[in-house]
Amino acid sequence: MPTEPNKRAIAVSRSATAATPRGDVRIGTPGISRLADGLAFLREFLLRPGTVASVAPSSVYLEQRVVQAAALTDARVVVELGPGTGGTTRALLRAMPPQARLLAIESNPRFCARLRQRIADPRLVVQEGSAVDLLAHLEHWQVPAPDVVVSGIPFSTLPVDAAQRVAASIEACLAPGGRFVAYQLRAHVAFCAEPHLGAPQIDWEWRNLPPMRVFCWVKPLP
Repeated sequence: MPTEPNKRAIAVSRSATAATPRGDVRIGTPGISRLADGLAFLREFLLRPGTVASVAPSSVYLEQRVVQAAALTDARVVVELGPGTGGTTRALLRAMPPQARLLAIESNPRFCARLRQRIADPRLVVQEGSAVDLLAHLEHWQVPAPDVVVSGIPFSTLPVDAAQRVAASIEACLAPGGRFVAYQLRAHVAFCAEPHLGAPQIDWEWRNLPPMRVFCWVKPLP
């Protein structure tokens, strides 16, 4: 297991002693957990509006649509960019196979601490850092090519060069046949990813607040 370098990266699973079956994720009382997540999300939005995607975390409807687009049944490695307070993270873990791994990359240190506190699943590793450094994070954790990359990062708020670098890194690291799923209010992610992965499939989740587009790309086989 990697040691200290790379921005205080800490495995959430350090207190776990055995593999957790699919769906056995410590999430607390659902209603209370969602309310607390919502308040934490709103606080961070007010403090850092340019780096938080919305005033509220993803709804259960959006989480379900993202999981469906990700097609996780046979996934071995999943990467989540911008997990926030962890609603989508929990949904991904519930859908992932028992032996899969989830690397969650989050730039907000308070969100990172919250994820480590509130989700106890040995399949999850939380990495504090930037999605721009995706390839370095994968190398640091000795993670093979991911089968799925899920992004909640608002590409519309990223500098153009950073957004393009993230999209290029996703294409470079994805396994052949792998999926890139991004849930976004605006379409900036498509402009960045299309040169690398072609045209996406796009679905709307109107029951989310605000309504969100779910973009899905599949990396071609060789």
